[in-house]
Amino acid sequence: MRIPPVQFSAVSRALHVLRVLGVAVLLPAALPAQQSDSSTMQKAYEQRRTELLQDLQQTQDSLGSLRSQRVRLESHIDNVLAQSTEQRAQQLLISGDLNALLQLDAVLAQAQENMTAQRDRMTALGDAVRKRSGAVLVVLFRADSAPDGAVTALELAIDNTGAATRTYSPTMATALHQGAVDELYNAEMLPTVHTVEAKATMGGQPLTAALNVQTAANMVTYVQFSAKDGKVTSSTWTSQGTTP
Repeated sequence: MRIPPVQFSAVSRALHVLRVLGVAVLLPAALPAQQSDSSTMQKAYEQRRTELLQDLQQTQDSLGSLRSQRVRLESHIDNVLAQSTEQRAQQLLISGDLNALLQLDAVLAQAQENMTAQRDRMTALGDAVRKRSGAVLVVLFRADSAPDGAVTALELAIDNTGAATRTYSPTMATALHQGAVDELYNAEMLPTVHTVEAKATMGGQPLTAALNVQTAANMVTYVQFSAKDGKVTSSTWTSQGTTP
């Protein structure tokens, strides 16, 4: 028996409807699985990021401990060398042994070179750790709200260590008054809390402003000090990336 063409068309339409319904049923079932995979990847990323930041913090703590030990060791070595050298030099001067004096001088020169090399290695290690973090700190100073020529000097300290010193000539002070911004500091830092302090001389009076700022990985953190109304104020902001 021959089926009319119209019936073939109806069957085709029915099969097409079934296929569409099948896809519609499968898609909602696949979406939760995709969302679950995305959530898992996000949790893994956050966990890995936290681990890396903890590693950086531990490295910073270790570097601080090593620096303290190095300073104590250098001080002890200097004291011992000074005492032994003085005693040995006195003995040699009395005996008139010039060759021994020259040998002693060579030993001291070699010891100084070794200590300098050790210091350079420590500095290089610290720089490598800071570059790995991708955290940048930029410190700015402006005085456009202060009287012309009021600000004559400024000192910047970061983590209780001198970072910059400025003495403003009348021309530079005028430029600041007219809106110029002085970049005091721009360097890579470990992603942790840092103490930033500015001491400005304004109208012959010393003024101080300090704050604790958190630097973050792969971020540029800005600290701006402003002289106005007879005091120094501070503000902060951040931007994504490692280039100011």
